[in-house]
Amino acid sequence: MEYALKLENVTKEYKDFKLDHININLPKGVIMGFIGENGAGKSTTIKLIMDLINRDEGTITILGRDNKKDLKSIKENIGVVMDESCFPENLSAVEINKIMKKVYKTWDEDKFNELLREFLISNSKTIKEYSRGMKMKLSIAAALSHDSEILILDEATSGLDPVVREEILDIFMDFIQDENHSIFISSHIISDLEKICDYITFIHKGKIIFSEEKDDLLNNYGILKCSEDELEKINSKVVMGIRKNKFGIEALVLKNEIKGDYVVDKANIEDIMLFHIKEKLQ
Repeated sequence: MEYALKLENVTKEYKDFKLDHININLPKGVIMGFIGENGAGKSTTIKLIMDLINRDEGTITILGRDNKKDLKSIKENIGVVMDESCFPENLSAVEINKIMKKVYKTWDEDKFNELLREFLISNSKTIKEYSRGMKMKLSIAAALSHDSEILILDEATSGLDPVVREEILDIFMDFIQDENHSIFISSHIISDLEKICDYITFIHKGKIIFSEEKDDLLNNYGILKCSEDELEKINSKVVMGIRKNKFGIEALVLKNEIKGDYVVDKANIEDIMLFHIKEKLQ
């Protein structure tokens, strides 16, 4: 299998936080969602991928090339969109086009202008006059207008209204129709990731808890509803997390391992994440 992005035993230690020997493998042609609570290590991981901070240990390869030694050459193939626009607010889209032509050898001016028209982005207004959704679309247009094979997205849909988010998710889906294209996307909006992702990677307190195909996660896990007495009869190895309420127990379980007359509801990705965190906190 070919990988668009590969992190092996990557470590970064600060005084009060450690990204602890994390491993992530993003196959070519798929979208991977990167989830975790605030402070879990998502942004640190993305900064390490982009070589914005130095790692203490481990290796990172992007499109088969080392992200430190070869970043200058592979930047042509990486589209990056952060949660805030990285363009100066006093510039217009026309001026950004002129700048990007000097930054990227593979910059495609025609494609950029086509995307501006498709996204209904004004050429004449300055960025400070754009809505948040327009700023995000501009960043995405720029990321798609050179020879990008992988998109690295950090909270790219955060703070956008549902209509704009849906438009942007459609853009991402179109991007990966070419099987050489891949996306690594961090987001707090897990419902968005559940719509578009092939893989989900969950980080908690600097450690990867799981990195699996989304369909496997949804097929393997369920929410068991039972009493405390009934829970005691179930093999603890198939119980991933427990939540008590006034009606009894809800537990995240490996649903195919549950035998007997129990109620096991479907679990979504957010359920799976929250129950794993609850288990880790106990």
